[in-house]
Amino acid sequence: MGYLGEEIPKLGFGLMRLPMIGDEVDIEQTKQMVDIFMKNGFTYFDTAYGYINGKSEEAVKTCIVDRYPRDSFTIATKLPAWAGAKDAEEAKQMFYTSLKRTGAGYFDFYLLHNLGDNRTEVFDKFGIWEFVNDLKAQGLIKHLGFSFHDTADKLEEVLKAHPEVEFVQLQINYIDWEDEHVQSRKNFEVCKKYGKPVVVMEPVKGGTLARLPEDIAKIFKDYNPEASIPSWALRYVASKENMITVLSGMSTIEQMEDNVSFMKDMKKISDEEQKVIDKVIDALHAKPTIPCTGCSYCTKGCPMNINIPGIFNNMNTYLVYENADAAKGGYRWSTNGRGKASDCIKCGQCESVCPQHIKITEELEKAAAVLEG
Repeated sequence: MGYLGEEIPKLGFGLMRLPMIGDEVDIEQTKQMVDIFMKNGFTYFDTAYGYINGKSEEAVKTCIVDRYPRDSFTIATKLPAWAGAKDAEEAKQMFYTSLKRTGAGYFDFYLLHNLGDNRTEVFDKFGIWEFVNDLKAQGLIKHLGFSFHDTADKLEEVLKAHPEVEFVQLQINYIDWEDEHVQSRKNFEVCKKYGKPVVVMEPVKGGTLARLPEDIAKIFKDYNPEASIPSWALRYVASKENMITVLSGMSTIEQMEDNVSFMKDMKKISDEEQKVIDKVIDALHAKPTIPCTGCSYCTKGCPMNINIPGIFNNMNTYLVYENADAAKGGYRWSTNGRGKASDCIKCGQCESVCPQHIKITEELEKAAAVLEG
């Protein structure tokens, strides 16, 4: 007997970064992308209640549900109970809003969105686990899972408490595989231990592994001039066992055509290719960065409530990948509801407790110039 999703093609269409015209989804281009995706035998679409302020789910109805037989595709969406719901009723209503927006009738894969940190407890407080199990009993959800951003020990706690979970969505890519903050490998191994197949998100790390600095991209191009840079990242994760699918957040027809070209008859990463990837990882790690370990000693007494480790992580994205768009996107998330880098009053409290002796106020000033510009 195989695992859940074994038969699903290993490229999924992530609908968070759809093509846009101003503030609206470019519906005609999205329809063309859906058609290319489906024509090449791919079926898994991933959205969420909050993507593009609900317009992603609406695009699911217009571009997919209204145009294809319901049994010819798979829809996954997510419930973020922590995102603004004042009470359990409002959190539960998110499911019915998603159902109405998409017109899907039911969800093939339904996820509690972004468990980890202090977000996990909100699902317990609002009784969301019981709620979604009841929806599953009604046939409105076929398979129940959650997406997760936290440490492996926290993941194990959730899986112990909720054995009914059928799958987990994890951030996995070649640069985060051994990263101590993201813990891709450790989280993946916890899922394996509990027999939970995995949907992969962020295989190109928010686009950073799709547009590498020229000197590092050359390592890939010297080995195989024909292979696109994103193909290395997607094939790397798709080569791992126990995968349901690998989500790619494609924004253009060109990206879609590239992705399906190498994923349609995907060849697993060879031992020789893995050595090339290892060279790229070493080259990325050799780039100069802010030596922040994420210990968070600096934040405990910060009078401006600045998420210093989060900001430094975004600044390191800029320093390593030379990708300002990705760094600024992460910065907006890191500073949501918190102080910005430019809010620093240079009191020096953070520097007095930093084990790495980082000149934090200077680095925050540099971060403000780059990430708020």
